[in-house]
Amino acid sequence: MEISGIISAIVIGIVIGVLGRLVVPGRQRIGILWTILIGIVAALVGAAIAGALGVADTKGVDWIEWLIQIALAAVGVAALDRAKTTHR
Repeated sequence: MEISGIISAIVIGIVIGVLGRLVVPGRQRIGILWTILIGIVAALVGAAIAGALGVADTKGVDWIEWLIQIALAAVGVAALDRAKTTHR
């Protein structure tokens, strides 16, 4: 992966993290940095899953890849929020 790919993953990860956080109902007790980190991981893992499923490179917008990434970010945000809530 080149530096431009890493920068793209970070930018897309920020967007994915915020969208994932918006999908999770209620107030989350995690910070924005955790949201961004979850988004970056979700973007990278989601891209790999979409590539394995053969839906990563389509004509136009890759909606299925975006949905996979957002779903992974939502699960990550909810899981981290739940883990932080149980430790308080």
